[in-house]
Amino acid sequence: MNNKRTVDVQTFIDSQRFSPFQWTILVLCFLVVAADGMDTAAVGFIAPSLVQELGVARAALGPVMSAALVGLGIGALGAGPLADRVGRRTVLVLSVFFFGLWSLAAAHAPSIESLTLMRFMTGLGLGAAMPNAVTLMSEYAPARIRAVVVNAMFSGFSCGVAIGAVSSAWLIPHFGWQSVLVAGGVGPIALTFVLVMLLPESAQFMVTREHGHARIARVLSRIAGDARFDECRFVAIDATVENRGSALRVVLSSRYRFGTLMLWLAYFMGLLIYYLLTNWLPTLFRDAGFSGQNAALMTSLFPIGGVAGNLGVGWLMDRFKANRVIACTYVVSAVLVMLVGHGIGHQLWLGTLIFLTGTVATSAVTSMSALAANFYPTEGRATGVAWMIGMGRIGGVTGALVGAALMGLGWQFGSVFSLLAVPAMIAACGVYATARRVRTSNIEDAKLTPAVE
Repeated sequence: MNNKRTVDVQTFIDSQRFSPFQWTILVLCFLVVAADGMDTAAVGFIAPSLVQELGVARAALGPVMSAALVGLGIGALGAGPLADRVGRRTVLVLSVFFFGLWSLAAAHAPSIESLTLMRFMTGLGLGAAMPNAVTLMSEYAPARIRAVVVNAMFSGFSCGVAIGAVSSAWLIPHFGWQSVLVAGGVGPIALTFVLVMLLPESAQFMVTREHGHARIARVLSRIAGDARFDECRFVAIDATVENRGSALRVVLSSRYRFGTLMLWLAYFMGLLIYYLLTNWLPTLFRDAGFSGQNAALMTSLFPIGGVAGNLGVGWLMDRFKANRVIACTYVVSAVLVMLVGHGIGHQLWLGTLIFLTGTVATSAVTSMSALAANFYPTEGRATGVAWMIGMGRIGGVTGALVGAALMGLGWQFGSVFSLLAVPAMIAACGVYATARRVRTSNIEDAKLTPAVE
């Protein structure tokens, strides 16, 4: 028994090419994140119609816009530890079905109060889906391309927001604002059945939870068909012995605590920027004199820019120090939002700046998940990613509420954008502070945080 060869799951994955099996996982997680993006941003697209049809003040939309984000935070905080116990796949599949179901229910909300409640319930599912898609994808991606693969998956969020913006410009005039929520419900429910049939559980998770040898071997054989696992013992080397059984204790242990706090700070500020713009750009453009359709189309430039940015920043993260790459991206975001604030008079120039701002602001936020996934060991990875996302969602709620407050105070387009340079710089400092701390850590700690180094 002791003569069996040892196979480290991550080392095996790192040594193989990116197989069609892994491409399938990437596509499925991409679709999950796209559905997440479309549903998360849905209220921003329908906000002008809600103001017009329901006769509510713009400031009163703050609770509706923030309800899903509150649910996102709570869902992420609960789903991470649950996924580290029962599996990434199980929680991911259930969460996608859950947020699709409640999005359908929200389409039939009879009042602004019931819409707020149903958006909160939708957010619970959204919050559970995102971190588990990130974790599952990162555990099937070779280390040499992990950041770019996770960021490519995360491009689905920008695609989902862009599709939502473009489709809502056509759906709302023809079928009303409810149609946007219906579309955001039907898609995820249909996707659930595809996930049940095709999505595997994480091989690393199965090793740490001592699932059957045959099940693990069957999954790994789909990555490399010629590999043989008849006489071997599977291990996950990055699993820590200390604090085993408590994923949150690993995340908040002395080894990871400072990095965890800095990840939370940077993600909070990044999402404050992202969700303020996602939720309020259509309204800001309408106030600046754009028609409803042009406002939606101009807004779509913001998430579209994020697709190319995600891939570019991910590529840089795989080749340079990831913290410095993300910190520089936040600094560029601060510069661009200042420029957008002064470009409202020139439509072509404004569209270009919105696209570029989306490129850097979106990629900075999405790259944080790739960073966090590589920062934590297997038994705390889902919790680490989920809690960063959950804590960061508070920034999303803050962004939605700050946007509502600024609208109520009569702030104009340029002033809102100029203000956003402040959280962008704070986020850059948070990420850079993490890098500074790591450089002063001992060699053992540095080896256990490869994404930062």
